[in-house]
This record gives sequence, structure tokens and C-alpha cells, in this order.
Amino acid sequence: MLREATADDVHLMLSWRNQDTNRQVSKTSHEITVEEHARWWSAVRDDQSRRVLMYVRDDLPCGVVTFFDLRLDGPRTGAWGFYLDADGLDGRGETLPAWLGVMREAVEYAFDGLHLDRLDGEVLGHNTVVRQMNRRFRFVEGTPRQELSDGREITVIPISLARADRRQR
Repeated sequence: MLREATADDVHLMLSWRNQDTNRQVSKTSHEITVEEHARWWSAVRDDQSRRVLMYVRDDLPCGVVTFFDLRLDGPRTGAWGFYLDADGLDGRGETLPAWLGVMREAVEYAFDGLHLDRLDGEVLGHNTVVRQMNRRFRFVEGTPRQELSDGREITVIPISLARADRRQR
């Protein structure tokens, strides 16, 4: 289940985002400070071009899904990303089911909740497991590009999924 994130969730979001597993596959790889996170939350919580949602599984919050750059007039498009409580899910042996669940819920929300025509995102080139999962959900990869982020060179691959191409339940 996805629900809107609240101020009560901010500490969970920050702790999960700073888990090593999540930092390794993010454009921003440094540990996010409390101040940095507070500035981000302040900027996004009332921004109509964004949605920050908590992924809840078995009544336990265990992930964050963000939608951004939402264009809800004309061709309806938006971008997304997510991260999970990698350490907690791994400890409970629930990583794969949660991963499948958050992707399914996020795609459903994008097309059935936000009524997007196209959902975009990015994945780092070295993140082969996520790239495979994206293909499973019928995302198409675009042309990779090199970027410098946090003092490291990374390969960023754009992905997109059109409404007509999405996997049906």
C-alpha cells in the first residue's frame, strides 16, 4: 500500500536513504545530513509537482516512493524513484517481495492515481539488478550519459514506461 508521507515519517526516510545499500545506487552517494533532509522535506511537502509516499507492507512502513516533475495538463508525464528499508527487509527475508510490491504499487499509482501517460526515471548503469527488474515491468532504457556526482563519475540511464506498455495485473 502507498500512503502520503507525513512529518512523522521524516526520520525513517532519512535513515533508510542513508543505508549503504541505497547510497551505492543513488546519484547522491554521500550521507544526507539532518539539515539537508529537513530542507528537502520543507521544499517538497507542499510542492504540487511532487508526491512523496510511504510504501507500507504488512502494516509496516518499509519504503519511500517519490514522484516529481509532474506535468498533469497536456501530455501527463512525471518521473519517479524509490528506495526501501534495505537493512530491515533483508533482516526479515522480505527484500524481493517488497521490491516487487513497491514497483507494482508505484506503477499503478502513476497510471491509475495520477493518470500519467508516461512515467520516466533513471537508473545507474552499474545497478544491473534494478535494470533487470525495470525490464520485467516493461520500462525501456534510453541512451546512457556520464555525469559527475559527489566526486564520482557515474553512468545514468534514463528509463520510461508508456501507459499502453505497462504490465497489467
